Amino acid sequence: MRHGQIPGARGRVRPLSLLGDAVLHEPCREVTDFGPELAELVEDLFATMYAAHGVGLAANQVGEPLRVFVYDCPDDDDVRHLGHVVNPRLVEADGIVIRGPEGCLSLPGLEAGTERYDHAVIEGFTMTGDRVRVHGTGWFARCLQHEYDHVEGRVYADHLKGWRHRRLMRQVGRASWHR
Repeated sequence: MRHGQIPGARGRVRPLSLLGDAVLHEPCREVTDFGPELAELVEDLFATMYAAHGVGLAANQVGEPLRVFVYDCPDDDDVRHLGHVVNPRLVEADGIVIRGPEGCLSLPGLEAGTERYDHAVIEGFTMTGDRVRVHGTGWFARCLQHEYDHVEGRVYADHLKGWRHRRLMRQVGRASWHR
């Protein structure tokens, strides 16, 4: 993205993969080509995320099983964090475990209290192949862990146990988007 360009402004909105789609439940492949197709995917992810009113989106959520995600998410101090990570690795997740409301564009309209650490660090690359290290606290740490889960083939529902999991699955079964 050029300096000053709004992320996603040149992207196209893609259909979202929904819970139950196989692409959401398999670990994603490493990106090996840092060319124009990757830049286009990142733009499309931003466009799709903004159109769906999200704060993060992984490539498998638009049917591309690649280790890429984008984010535009505030932290608990309302500081905006905007960016993308290619081939992310979660290198730290620590601090206090907080159960908070969590939703997902692949489970539209639903949320559940999900436990996440209040600090996370992701390392990876930009779409041009430069190394990047992203630190998150609070809500932004939750976002980073959530998007990292996606590239690992997990959704937030996989973290739920007992009645929270059963309640969410009942809601999924009643959702208009569920097949």
